[in-house]
Amino acid sequence: MKPIIPFEPLRTDVIPIGEKWIYQVKWDGVRILAYCDGSEFQLYNRKLNERTMQFPELINRGYCRASSFILDGEVIALAADGKPSFHEVMRRDGIRRSENVSIAQKEVSITYMIFDIVYLNGQWLNNRPLSDRLELLQEFVIPTPTVQLVASHPDGESLFRVVEQNGMEGIVCKDTHSTYEIGRKDGRWVKVKNYGDAVVVIGGFTLRDGVVNAILAGLYHEGKLRFIGKVGTGKLTAEDWRTLTATLQGIATAECPFANRHPDMRGAYWCQPILTVKVRFTEWRRHEGRTMRQPSIQAFVSVPPHECVFE
Repeated sequence: MKPIIPFEPLRTDVIPIGEKWIYQVKWDGVRILAYCDGSEFQLYNRKLNERTMQFPELINRGYCRASSFILDGEVIALAADGKPSFHEVMRRDGIRRSENVSIAQKEVSITYMIFDIVYLNGQWLNNRPLSDRLELLQEFVIPTPTVQLVASHPDGESLFRVVEQNGMEGIVCKDTHSTYEIGRKDGRWVKVKNYGDAVVVIGGFTLRDGVVNAILAGLYHEGKLRFIGKVGTGKLTAEDWRTLTATLQGIATAECPFANRHPDMRGAYWCQPILTVKVRFTEWRRHEGRTMRQPSIQAFVSVPPHECVFE
């Protein structure tokens, strides 16, 4: 079964209101589509990279009553505080050697939060309204400890307040009449975030006692890498920082890759802009040329640098 690029929401700051809208928690994880053609079962992410090896506990036809299907959802992992952690789920998603999977399964438990169904028993559902697809999910998907259906709520503002109180990522607002537009995004699905996040390019770094203590992050705009902030906190361990030090020193360069300059660049070393990380921040500082306020590193990610652009 050929994988598809999933339908994605646009970003907005305003929660749409009306009877046609439903609201769901935006889970902070990895977008994964599960494909079963009746004989073969595979998992792919939204970039069409296969993830069947990384999440073997999801290769189980028992949680869907259909003979063939495509399910859409988010794979999440919980941190010690019980909240979804992008850093934790990337410990699973980032596995590249099959012999490491069983160890990772014991260390990081995952849950597949399913919110849509695109294909069922040999029939495409992408032109059916969301309301129909959600009914089919209820009928065909059987929740298990590792597979859950994302709940839909009628009150977006109340749901967003709960999300804020719990420090979660945000909500997704969906028009119940919406079809599933493969490979597109439009305003019938919108996301409202509790905080900002971005996958950024590392263009430089600073050192303390010979170890990297902060990265200089950038995003591309009109083909040029723009500096957006210095990031020295987050979920990296001491070992992660030492590994990053060796990696960045191996790609160090004398030439600054950023098109703009900023006071936070003082004392920095430059590197080839080929590594990417996901960062979280509270808001954009517009008066400082659009830099991040209170950024923190969440995880290393495998995203091509040229795809790291301003939303």
